[in-house]
Amino acid sequence: MKEIILLTISGEDKPGVTAAITAILAQYKINILDIGQAVIHDTLSLGILIEVPKEAESSPILRDVLFKAHELNLNIRFQPVEEDNYEHWVDGQGKSRHIITLLARKVTAEHLSKVTDIAASHGLNIDNISRLSGRISMNESPDTRTKACVEFSVRGQPADGAALREEFLKAASDLDVDIAFQEDNIFRRNRRVVVFDMDSTLIEAEVIDELAKEAGVGDQVIEITEAAMRGEIDFNESFRRRVGLLKGLDASVLESIAQRLPMTEGVEELVSNLKALGFKTAILSGGFTYFGKHLQQKLGFDYVYANELDIVDGKVTGEVKGTIVNGQRKAELLREIAEREGVQLEQTIAVGDGANDLPMLSIAGLGIAFRAKPLVRQSAKQAISTLGLDGILYLIGFRDRDTL
Repeated sequence: MKEIILLTISGEDKPGVTAAITAILAQYKINILDIGQAVIHDTLSLGILIEVPKEAESSPILRDVLFKAHELNLNIRFQPVEEDNYEHWVDGQGKSRHIITLLARKVTAEHLSKVTDIAASHGLNIDNISRLSGRISMNESPDTRTKACVEFSVRGQPADGAALREEFLKAASDLDVDIAFQEDNIFRRNRRVVVFDMDSTLIEAEVIDELAKEAGVGDQVIEITEAAMRGEIDFNESFRRRVGLLKGLDASVLESIAQRLPMTEGVEELVSNLKALGFKTAILSGGFTYFGKHLQQKLGFDYVYANELDIVDGKVTGEVKGTIVNGQRKAELLREIAEREGVQLEQTIAVGDGANDLPMLSIAGLGIAFRAKPLVRQSAKQAISTLGLDGILYLIGFRDRDTL
């Protein structure tokens, strides 16, 4: 019979612990079946699953490891593992794996309790828990916009994925957090293209509303905009009606509006990191090219597709040139960019807030409703409402220490 033993070592973390323990195991030519280590607040937890060769005896091995642990002032526990139990564990490695990402300003025990309870109730077993966000000082000002993220790697396939998603959505709403649930596959680790809506996504404004205020038709345009974003009016119809109300507006106001547009929290951090990591980025907007180009120059987007506002003799005519960039057109553009960049749709990310963003959110490998309307939040694969746009980096697995 093979002898399988689980070594569990804990105590104050210090350099050389793993090296010291494994050096002893190496002297006895031990096979390592599994190993895992975590450090929380300078406290080490190290687990090593070993197979003792038939020709060796475990007693001297365990004695030497025990002496070394005592020398290092560490606690150690030995647990024999039945071979059948081990094989059952091995068989589980082929099961589906998913990633649950919890995002909040600060993570509380209630948040963790709710997320893990929902996961367990759907038969998901947690293999690993990692903190992706940086450490938060206790001396942070109450006004500081902190961010926290915990990632759970879980094993198993929920019997009812739709019910699981509904429970996570409700918990996120009740607790004022964001909870993402993704399949952990090769595409998740190889995203290459990220496309964004512009208005109320990259910027905290609807440009057409700002133009309307300058034209003195603000209330009328805002009413139409809100109805369109809720999906109550066809986008093309609402867009033509809104642009028509801008007829006669002096084109000189475009520059002043562009200069005062408020950037969304986290957008500069997100885009700079995506560029540094080699991602291609695009703006796919139902707004106007003038403002998309302004953001491109400022942040370095690779592509900009939006609507061309028609201007004659320095005045807005109330018309647009070319094809309107509506929801369907955004999805077509995402496909075109993916093909041009030589990536599959599963390797793309789309981010938006309105009903006209749903077509591109639905075909992207990762579709994210950002601070979105209820209809969009319910329909998109994932949603972020609590943190800024840089929270997207957590959804693709990056830690704070990995970023610029």
